[in-house]
Amino acid sequence: MTSENLEKVREVVDSMNTPISVLLSHKGAVVYSVAGRDTVAEAVREMSFRNIGSVVVLENGLLTGLLTERDVLTRVVAAGRQPDLTCVADVMTRHPVVVSPRATVEEVMNLFTEKRCRQIPVLDEDTGRLVGLVSIGDATRWVVELHRNEANQLRQYIAGSFAG
Repeated sequence: MTSENLEKVREVVDSMNTPISVLLSHKGAVVYSVAGRDTVAEAVREMSFRNIGSVVVLENGLLTGLLTERDVLTRVVAAGRQPDLTCVADVMTRHPVVVSPRATVEEVMNLFTEKRCRQIPVLDEDTGRLVGLVSIGDATRWVVELHRNEANQLRQYIAGSFAG
């Protein structure tokens, strides 16, 4: 194996150390939000329309919470609250787990497991402003693509046609 080919294989293996900002740039940084004063019914309609499992809660451009499907099930439905009369701020997850854009894919995957969450807001370290939202699905797709690329490069190497 030439040193150039070895370096290409190392790049693939090291992709788990990729900053989450790179993943966000590939998936897009569109994040859907609601205000804390919105009703749960309005937020759920937005989530359903967008086919997403959570919305961030913003006030004056700053993250104040996260409303997830789990929040709706446990804090609204199971509690017998009326979604059209319940404010998002009353049932959202306050102080959700957050990461900086410099967090790695591996670190974020570990957080999903340790904290038992499915979405993590990404906040700019200097301004505290939301720059994106990464889901467990986003990270899983990234890892699957990483492994697919690694397998293809290894197949090419074994076949003697590794171009890098």
